[in-house]
Amino acid sequence: MALKNTINLNNITQQELNCVKEIASAHITMSKKFEQYANQVQDQQLKQMFQQSSTDAETTASNLINSLGG
Repeated sequence: MALKNTINLNNITQQELNCVKEIASAHITMSKKFEQYANQVQDQQLKQMFQQSSTDAETTASNLINSLGG
C-alpha cells in the first residue's frame, strides 16, 4: 500500500523531520530491492507482485519527499 498523496508536514520537530527522511530513504531502498526481485523470478504472479510493491514504495517515497517541500 502506498502513500497516495502528499501530507502536511509544516509543523513537525527536527526529530520528526529526520524520521520522515529515514522512512523515505527506506522506501527508496525497498523499491530498488523489489525491482531486483522482480527481475530474478520466473513466476509471473510473483513478478507482478514485486513490480507493484516496487511502484508502491517509490510512490510513498516520492510523496513523503514532496511533503517535505522537495
